[in-house]
Amino acid sequence: MKLTILGCYSATPQVNTNPTAQILEIKNHTFLIDCGEGTQVELRRNKVKFSRVRHIFISHLHGDHCFGLAGLISTFNLLTREADLHIYAPKGLKEVIIMQMKLSKSWTNYQLIFHELTSTSSELIYEDDKVEVYTIPLDHRIYTNGFLFKEKLGERKLDMNAVLNADIDMAYYRKLKQGANVPDNKGNIIDNLMVTKAPNPPKSYAFCSDTAYNESIIPIIEKVTVLYHESTFLEKNKSLTISTKHSTAQEAATIAKKANVGTLILGHYSTRYDGLSEFKVEAEKVFANVELARDGKTFEF
Repeated sequence: MKLTILGCYSATPQVNTNPTAQILEIKNHTFLIDCGEGTQVELRRNKVKFSRVRHIFISHLHGDHCFGLAGLISTFNLLTREADLHIYAPKGLKEVIIMQMKLSKSWTNYQLIFHELTSTSSELIYEDDKVEVYTIPLDHRIYTNGFLFKEKLGERKLDMNAVLNADIDMAYYRKLKQGANVPDNKGNIIDNLMVTKAPNPPKSYAFCSDTAYNESIIPIIEKVTVLYHESTFLEKNKSLTISTKHSTAQEAATIAKKANVGTLILGHYSTRYDGLSEFKVEAEKVFANVELARDGKTFEF
């Protein structure tokens, strides 16, 4: 599982900062999460192949999370994209994009498929044989979801020494990986557990931005491998979280601790601050395993 931060600052972009967007590579998928202004430039800068992006998840309709989408859709068209593009977003974004395409007479040559989100409860919005994606209802000024990406349990691993000693024909290797008992070359049934090892534990990633402190998400994100949680403010500016419906670094760490997550990544910083070190210091007072998102930074888990 690999996470690339394309942008992790709030509100207006600056020369050296970008609004929210990130790429999650998980089980051979390349998911784009949020698409703030300048996202396609950052995709280029971080050498992400446009053709790999087939699913885009938009948390809410504030500009710093979706204003880059129209440009990205247009660029995909200029590059003669043919693959379908699925967009999971709050109801309303489809109307905005379609109107823009209509007025500019720039309909796509590829199929644009919107999955409009309206539920205020967590729901499964994407599933295949390797990955599930759920919404995480958040508490912001407008309808907002985070997203939970969960690997499914993979195939068992062959213990090759045991397999060879058991004299099992190669034709049965696939069934062994799937957990089946198989015959050896003499017709004896071999217990799968004797010749295979357990698969790697499935990894999970929870993306939570933007939101006020909200303990109702804890059961949804409990024990995730990695939690990205917005930390717009430091404690000295906590009063600002009330009207803006954002969180402090310490509040993000409290959620991480109560949900017993593996790693907390802080992001969505207000540009009022000169540096980021204080965010980590404040969060680590509550939760030990804290990382700071930075534009262009990659995390591998």
